Amino acid sequence: MSRPNDALLAARSLLAGQPSSYDASLAHHAIGIVLRDRGDLRAAITELRRAIRLARASGRPEREADVQATLGIALAWTGRSRQGLAVLDQAVKASRGGSAGRTLMRRATVLYELGRFREAHDDLGRSLPFLRRAGDRVWEARSLMLRAHVYFAFGLPRRAAADFAQAEQLFAATGQEREYAVARHDRGLVALDRGDLPEALTYLDEAANRYETLGVTNPDLALDRCSALLAAGLAEEAAEETETALSLVSQEGKTAYRTADLLFAAGTAALAVGDPAKARERVRQAHRLYLTQGRTLQDARASLVLAEARYAAGEHTPALLRYAEEVAARLEASRAGETMQAHLLAGRIALSRGNMPIADQHLDYAARSRRRGPPLPRSVAWLARALQADARDDARATVAACARGLDALEEHQMRLGATELRAYGTAHGAELATLAQRDALRRGDVRRLLFWSERWRATAVAARSAPIREDKELAAELEALRSVSRLLGETEMAASRRNALERERRRLEAAVQARTRRRPGSHNPGEGGFNLEELVDELGPNTLIELVTVDSVLHVIVVKGRRVRLHTVGTIPERDVQMNRFVLRRLAHRPSQPEGELMLKHAGTRLEAALLGGAAADLGDGPVVVIPPAQLAAVPWTLMPSLGDRVVTVAPSAATWLRARRIRPPSRRRVALVIGPGLATIGAEVAPLRSRYPDAVVHGHGSATADHVLRALDGAWLAHIAAHSTFRADNPMFSSIRLDDGPLTVHDFERLGRAPYQMVLAGCDSGVAAPVGADELLGLASSLGPLGAAGIVASVVPVNDVAAVPLMLALHDALQGGARLPEALLAMRRAAGDDPLARATAHSFLALGA
Repeated sequence: MSRPNDALLAARSLLAGQPSSYDASLAHHAIGIVLRDRGDLRAAITELRRAIRLARASGRPEREADVQATLGIALAWTGRSRQGLAVLDQAVKASRGGSAGRTLMRRATVLYELGRFREAHDDLGRSLPFLRRAGDRVWEARSLMLRAHVYFAFGLPRRAAADFAQAEQLFAATGQEREYAVARHDRGLVALDRGDLPEALTYLDEAANRYETLGVTNPDLALDRCSALLAAGLAEEAAEETETALSLVSQEGKTAYRTADLLFAAGTAALAVGDPAKARERVRQAHRLYLTQGRTLQDARASLVLAEARYAAGEHTPALLRYAEEVAARLEASRAGETMQAHLLAGRIALSRGNMPIADQHLDYAARSRRRGPPLPRSVAWLARALQADARDDARATVAACARGLDALEEHQMRLGATELRAYGTAHGAELATLAQRDALRRGDVRRLLFWSERWRATAVAARSAPIREDKELAAELEALRSVSRLLGETEMAASRRNALERERRRLEAAVQARTRRRPGSHNPGEGGFNLEELVDELGPNTLIELVTVDSVLHVIVVKGRRVRLHTVGTIPERDVQMNRFVLRRLAHRPSQPEGELMLKHAGTRLEAALLGGAAADLGDGPVVVIPPAQLAAVPWTLMPSLGDRVVTVAPSAATWLRARRIRPPSRRRVALVIGPGLATIGAEVAPLRSRYPDAVVHGHGSATADHVLRALDGAWLAHIAAHSTFRADNPMFSSIRLDDGPLTVHDFERLGRAPYQMVLAGCDSGVAAPVGADELLGLASSLGPLGAAGIVASVVPVNDVAAVPLMLALHDALQGGARLPEALLAMRRAAGDDPLARATAHSFLALGA
């Protein structure tokens, strides 16, 4: 089990000679174990039956019983659980001493897989004294590992953790490398159970590396990584992980047990992604296998996901309610961890049918653990209480439950050191926030609607990520990634070399992502909650408009002075939003269009009507702060007639705008100017800017490397970066700015001690971010706020480099005259005059932050 390849070679070498019946039995037994664990069960069973015949011929009954125990597991793993247990029962009867301990542990393995946890615990209780008296530390460790899993099934994580730790020590002492890797893997389960996701990922990543070094695969790793990714809100990654594992299982012929478990995990992940049809397909496949294998508990879990998929597809029938209640009863009888989830589903279905007595019964059960346990399950329990109160039209109890549930999720977030994980993890709180928003709308309380919209918006950037500037291994991986990316930028290259470099780029990106996700959080909440009075005081002459989507309906909240008004606009016209960005791109790269001015005017008018509606007439004459939902963050807001000739700032939330306003500038007015490679203008604006800022640190034409640029940016008063930028929709944390030694990614920026107080990102798409989680943004510009940037100018479409040069000079002229970035951006738009190309370029930039 520790070095299976060596075991195969040794066994086959022995069989090549003329071994005794006893020795030949040992050799075939060893081959059977290796083949079984590799998933070739048919060949394994053949080898084990030979081993039994040879053991019988040797006249050693304890040898025969030992092989029978291994055969029993192999038969069970093919789905013949009853036959496997019958063989194991015979082996237990025939075993004595240490052999009895080993056989009991194997029977406990099958009983555990079948969900018969009490019987498995009893067998392990009998096996451990035998093994300790015999001094068999390896099998003692195996028994402790299995008992730890049984304790988990009983809901006793502390006892499980103690057994895992003891087993790990024994495996290390006895040189069992593979099983030591499994022990480290299982420590990840302990961390995941208590809600410590970074620690869980650390253990799982370590186990993956150990498995790879040993040349073994473990399907359980994909199952447990799926659970961790779902806890992090990374549903698409979880789905990809399980589908990849399934393809490997079918290719390598893995066990039917693990195939069923992976199908179940794939169905769970598909449901989280929002694909109930795929979820039903996968879970039904798992259901059939579980029935064949006699695994009743796993079948009950599969039935729960099947019921959830039917509910997600819109079914609210009496038959589904009965089915969900049956599933909840089965899971409750087994004391399964999914019992709360099952009662929550039954309660939801009953609510949808107006059956309050039944709904109360199930939601009361689901809400039992709202004051104990890890924060993520507590939030689900508070959701059950909120749904119950909302159905009773008890506004006070509804918002109280929503607040407690979001508090629990905030506690979960603070355990995560990576911005990415905090952002995706907010998806768990979307329904709680929506319930409170609905309540505020029903009551016509605009101030409460604003409060609840702010409560769960842009929370991931409320505090900076755990510092990583001293992580030398991460710095080395990022440097290697830049080198590989730079090589891939070369045009002339053999296809084989390009493919090899692409594989290396993906490997390095995965390594960087894994390392950053393992960072622990601060365990401390961010600053205090949203305070409307503080916002009003800070706004002064500014008008704030916050766009809020509740049940697919767009509302605009206008805060002007101490007046707060609500305008309901309607559904978000995605086509109009995309069309406006298309118009800007078209004019930027096909400037000689006589209808350009008309196109801009028409696009802006349509955009204003679609997103602001009647709120456009309620803005007054002063500066405007726009707070859009994440899905509208890349809208060219100043294209609208009501916003085009005024100071406009865009922020992900009112709270982040307020924090940015309060950031103090550095005492030294240090300026950094950066020119990236490959620009059509060769950074033409930087030379005149250098004369405007004679003490500026300038990097370009070979010196614009990551180390030089980061050093220049750290703590600067102003930074201007003229470089190509790339937005990575597939992985926004690898959105980047192109430097002389390769791309500078979001992960690189997070190594800064403090971001520049003001930043101008003159490249294409530098202000684009991916909407993730409940209402969060991930991208280049969005990462800089938590690092100390008070204001950022960035583009939301590809821009014309040549047209941008004079506009950037106009922006810096205004900055030198004492303007803040939003005011300077207005000066830039005015400098564009009536030229459609210049105007389209100017409208492509937004002032982000404050």
